[in-house]
Amino acid sequence: MTDIQVRRAKPDDAESLVHLRGLMLAAMGNDVGGPDAPWRTIARDWFAGQLASPDTFAAYVVDDPAAGVVAGAAGNVYTHAPGPNDPTTVRGHLYNVSTHPEFRRRGLAKACVVALMEWFQDETAVGQIELHATDDGIDLYRNLGFIEATFPSLRFRPTRA
Repeated sequence: MTDIQVRRAKPDDAESLVHLRGLMLAAMGNDVGGPDAPWRTIARDWFAGQLASPDTFAAYVVDDPAAGVVAGAAGNVYTHAPGPNDPTTVRGHLYNVSTHPEFRRRGLAKACVVALMEWFQDETAVGQIELHATDDGIDLYRNLGFIEATFPSLRFRPTRA
C-alpha cells in the first residue's frame, strides 16, 4: 500500500467499523470478547444507523485490496449549549480512530482523521471538535492542532437492575 486512498464509509462498512473499534478497545486494555460478543451486534446496528444519517455522522476509511478496510475514524455532530468561547450550538466528537496492527505507522489513521476534520469544517456548523486520546495517539492530535482541555473528562456509569 503506497498511495493512501481515503473514502467515506458506506452503510455496508458497519461491520468493518465494529472490527476496527474492537481493535482499538483491545489496544486500550479492554476485554472485547470474541467475534460473537454481544456488544458487536449492537455496535454494528448502531454504526449502520449512524451511517444512514450523513448530516450528523461520518466515518472515513482506508481499504487494502487484500485485507479490506484497515483504518478508519468516525465522528458525529451533537447539540451543545453555546458559550462565550463557542457561540455555536453544535460540537463535533471524533472517535473510533483505529488501524489494523499490520498497517500501522503508515499515516492511514492521520489521513482518516484529516478527512473527518474536513467534513466537520466544510459540511457541518460545529464550533469545536472534541476527542479522547490514548497515549499512542495524542501526538497525532496535537500535531493537527488539538489542545488539552482545561478540565478533565469524568465518567459515571449508572447501574440498572
